[in-house]
Amino acid sequence: MASPIWPDDALAQQPRNPRTIGFLGTTTPTIWSANVTAFQHRLRELDWIDGRNVSIEYRWAQGNDDRYAEFASEFAQRKVDIIVTAGTTAVIALKKATSAIPIVFAAAGDPVRTGLVSSLSRPGGNVTGLSNQQTDLGGRRLALLREILPSMKRVAVLGNFGSPLIALEMEGVKEDGAKLGLETFKLEVTKAEEIVPGLQGLNGVADALYICSDPFLTTYRVRINTLAIAQKLPTINAFREYVVAGGLLSYGPNFPDLFRRSADYVDKILRGAKPADIPVEQPVKFDLVINNTTAKAIGLIIPEQFLLRADEVIE
Repeated sequence: MASPIWPDDALAQQPRNPRTIGFLGTTTPTIWSANVTAFQHRLRELDWIDGRNVSIEYRWAQGNDDRYAEFASEFAQRKVDIIVTAGTTAVIALKKATSAIPIVFAAAGDPVRTGLVSSLSRPGGNVTGLSNQQTDLGGRRLALLREILPSMKRVAVLGNFGSPLIALEMEGVKEDGAKLGLETFKLEVTKAEEIVPGLQGLNGVADALYICSDPFLTTYRVRINTLAIAQKLPTINAFREYVVAGGLLSYGPNFPDLFRRSADYVDKILRGAKPADIPVEQPVKFDLVINNTTAKAIGLIIPEQFLLRADEVIE
């Protein structure tokens, strides 16, 4: 015979009000689909079930930096329990909107030099998360490009100069290129209408295109790749999404893995830990992705040994 449930027991069994996670997506649900899935799956493993004991409110900036402040203000006014995002510019907007609500970045480049945290080991303030080492990998990406294009001498570096992180990355790529004996030059854009004339001006000027990946340029990745292919210009960047959309190479952290790990930060904070005390962690999984169809379209034969090293080859 089942034990009777007394009024106090019944009250104890009622679920508490769900905690609210504000999730600021910097691009679109389609582009971030794998990232969101990895984040949600890990939350469930940690017993945070959307719709039961946690409520996730999504906002999508569609690659428009101007919307970060709008959504940041909305989350602050709603007093969500925690905010999750990725990208330096988005985190800066969130920091301006609130110094009280914990903020977790699933991926951000150079979080110390861009002012997101005081240090990697002791972030301080209300912000912590995972670095994507964006400013550290420029030399590696250029070296990968030169492996398949030994004749490469001049590289255009495309970036959204309105982003503090991208400004740092562009300078870093210039220094890394010089060490490899390469001449690099900046192609700075801040608006969509600058992309086409900027890339068309590369015809016969550059041997390859290094793309400093950020939400703004990711939104226009098809346009960028189409123009590069038309000029038979090899490209490299950090995000697999560019290669799926026709780019040649990407090398960088596995972003779904970073988003999965960000759920652990959320779990710790919702259970009482302070962001100031949770160290910023580094990527542990890196992916080299190659679009062999694009290689053939621009007349480039990628050596078999190079293809065998790739984590993914798109045919």
